[in-house]
Amino acid sequence: MILVIDTNILLAGLIKDSTVRKIIVESGWEFYYPEISFHEVRKYKDLVLEKSGMNEEEYTELLNYLLKHITLVPEEQIKPKIEEADKLLGKVDPDDVVFLATAFSIENSKIWSDDPHLEKQVKVRVFKTKHIVKLFFPEEE
Repeated sequence: MILVIDTNILLAGLIKDSTVRKIIVESGWEFYYPEISFHEVRKYKDLVLEKSGMNEEEYTELLNYLLKHITLVPEEQIKPKIEEADKLLGKVDPDDVVFLATAFSIENSKIWSDDPHLEKQVKVRVFKTKHIVKLFFPEEE
């Protein structure tokens, strides 16, 4: 499975040793995150530290560990798809345009997000965390 993750998914993997983190690390799936959105991760660093109880060193180690399982997609790869994504989502949620454009730039990718705005387009399939969990743990249904 090839998945573009949004910032909230990455933050969820950072905040606690959760199913989200387990899926990112153990699934063997391909995960992508737009490099241009990395400022969002930095913006919420203090919140992650507070909620997780980690110190700066632990945070950096964990972020680097997660990034071994997530490919950062360069802006140059995404840029040609921004206009198309903006037409579909720009008026609904401008912050989500970059994730849709990232998915457009990666063949056969889907999006992992719990943001309902991304579901307002029909060009790329969007999976919520509950769907991803069912795919990863099919025997628990």
